Amino acid sequence: MEVQALLITFREALEALLIVGIITSYLKRIDQARYTKYVWLGALLAVVASFGVALLFQVVFTGFAAMGSEMYLKISIIFISSILLTQMVFWMAEHSKDIKSNMEGKMSKYVSKGDVFGMVMHSFLVVLREGVETVFFFAAITGGNIGAAMQSWGAVTGLVLAAIVSYMFFKGTMRVPLKTFFKVTGAFIILIAAGLLVQGISMLQDLNIIGSVMPHVYDITWFLPEHPIDYEHYLRDHGVAPVLSGDIGIFLKALFGYSAMPSLEEVLAYIGYFVVIYLLIQSRYAKSETKKEEKNVNVLEQKPKNVI
Repeated sequence: MEVQALLITFREALEALLIVGIITSYLKRIDQARYTKYVWLGALLAVVASFGVALLFQVVFTGFAAMGSEMYLKISIIFISSILLTQMVFWMAEHSKDIKSNMEGKMSKYVSKGDVFGMVMHSFLVVLREGVETVFFFAAITGGNIGAAMQSWGAVTGLVLAAIVSYMFFKGTMRVPLKTFFKVTGAFIILIAAGLLVQGISMLQDLNIIGSVMPHVYDITWFLPEHPIDYEHYLRDHGVAPVLSGDIGIFLKALFGYSAMPSLEEVLAYIGYFVVIYLLIQSRYAKSETKKEEKNVNVLEQKPKNVI
């Protein structure tokens, strides 16, 4: 959970801080620094609202637990989070190039009208979106114990790293492009999303909501058990200890959805997920290349012909 919390918090906090930083830097550049306090006010209100959302979410989750429907809510959150995490990575990959111009364009309109309320609401909604997503993802990786994720060293570390990276970026001291940062963290987020998807399917099978053609495609407990308990059971039953510790297994299970005895459906879902991701990436790459070619053609057509 700790590493998941770190990656998610780092990703979400960095995006929010970068957007707020872009807005405040633009205001200072056009000599309208007096408006920056309203931008930070909106961001602060969004942080407070995010904590409120977390509290409300916890109350709702507790209510479902009291009705005996806790497991169904957990499964729903896991599947939705898997989709949202995947969508988040693709959204950032697509909009990271023009996010600066979009933010500056919107703030230019607010400044020209003197619309203070618009500035507050804009930064509020931007940061609130990241905050709500973080709450939702925390619920997925902890099984509903959002408070535990928020207080974990992973979340705190992710927040600190995001603040450091954004500070270095705006001070011009960061040599690694943000695009590279987003690619690396995006790859880990995709792995987490795939792991959540598989965990959701496993939980559905445990509840007998869906069956399995082959409950165990393979069994590598002898090499890497999923949990320290599985390690002890294997040692007890076979008289030989597994090659690796169950602590490693529980870490990989929490982070990537590792299973020592996956069902056929889990294996197919995991492989299928990455096939779909690969096809989506190829599709977007092809569209990008097509747009570049069309742009080059338009430029050539607009060039004046030499008159002889």
